[in-house]
Amino acid sequence: MKNVFTTKNIAGMAIFTALAFVTYCLIPEIPIFPGSASFLKLDFSNVFIMLAGFMYGPIPALIITVIKELLHLPFGTTMGVGELANVIMTASYVLFPSILYRYKKGIKWVVLSLLIACVLQIAFSLLVNRFINFPFFIWMYKMPISAKAFFGTLWVYVLLFNVIKSVAISLVTLIIYKRIKYLFKIIGIGNVK
Repeated sequence: MKNVFTTKNIAGMAIFTALAFVTYCLIPEIPIFPGSASFLKLDFSNVFIMLAGFMYGPIPALIITVIKELLHLPFGTTMGVGELANVIMTASYVLFPSILYRYKKGIKWVVLSLLIACVLQIAFSLLVNRFINFPFFIWMYKMPISAKAFFGTLWVYVLLFNVIKSVAISLVTLIIYKRIKYLFKIIGIGNVK
């Protein structure tokens, strides 16, 4: 742990936190199903969290995730429920690749770990939406339907959205990873090979 929290690494983690937060807040989210499930919007902030996970490890990636969501809390409209859900879903996406990368480096392992991360994120997104988000929205908007029934009508959209989201974020991460890994090796930031 001491090696993770060096001054250089903390500065790098701060940069990735800022990049993730700015991407989250300033770049418009893309609604994938505008008519049917307009609340499902794609943002690319997890690209920077995944890159940080590769460079600094799983604990810094989780710290960046939590800080990004805490910074977003004053701007959110879900009383922290959406932010909590995002922490859980982002953690399910970044943990496996950032742990595996400690032991297996190189593009082949990055691709494999991102494929597994997509599956994990999709599975967790279904659980989080079913048991956290949907019950909250039913309560918040006083909807005359059960959370189970509401989720039953929209689960396919949640599934498709998270397939699109996790694959898009993984592809962008791969593109950026291949471009910046050399830069970070040269200036000695993180643990990229």
